[in-house]
Amino acid sequence: MGNILIIEDEEKVAAVLKAYLEKEGYKVWCTTKGLQGLELFKKEDFNLVILDLMLPDIDGEEVCKRIRNISDVYIFMFTAKGDLSNRIEGLEIGADEYLVKPFSPRELTVRVNALFRRIKGESSSMLSFDNDNLQIFKEERIVKVKGEEVYLTPNEFAILYTLALNKGKVFTREMLIEGAFDMDFEGFDRTIDVHIKNIRKKIEEDSKNPKYILTVTRVGYKFGGDI
Repeated sequence: MGNILIIEDEEKVAAVLKAYLEKEGYKVWCTTKGLQGLELFKKEDFNLVILDLMLPDIDGEEVCKRIRNISDVYIFMFTAKGDLSNRIEGLEIGADEYLVKPFSPRELTVRVNALFRRIKGESSSMLSFDNDNLQIFKEERIVKVKGEEVYLTPNEFAILYTLALNKGKVFTREMLIEGAFDMDFEGFDRTIDVHIKNIRKKIEEDSKNPKYILTVTRVGYKFGGDI
């Protein structure tokens, strides 16, 4: 059904999560150390990494950055750090979701199931804009800018594809959360803004004067006008 890597320094927590997820049919690997997690990641084909930030040998943030350098795999972060600045930092370095401890294993399982439903439900299609300068391949989850592939996180890709598929339609932040993800995703306004900022850095020539993802003042965002 799906391969999941849990990197969590508390063995009891990891064991409980592993039991819940394996009951749902997932194949789960666990490790308590970040470096060992990185080695496992290089050896197996994972669909999801569940990553604790407080690890004994290397910061979870560093693990996330290293994984992002080589893969666009989904990453769920969890930690006891619950303030907004920590959440934003996690998203900016490439996390797709951010859960604050303590949380229910059932809640995590619901989110994981929702993620895999989205993956399974994707259909083949390609969108092209700006005389093929921007190409979005949904099934392959690939984005090309002027023929060169750029790497988006899974949630960045979901937001970009939703906007591009509905070119010209104005989305509020809440509409983007519902359209790009699903109702199981507990997003907040600042989450969408951070993702949009990251997407613009990757696909726009001038991220401060974007032509693809446009801001609609006091409302939200839409995908470009004359492209």
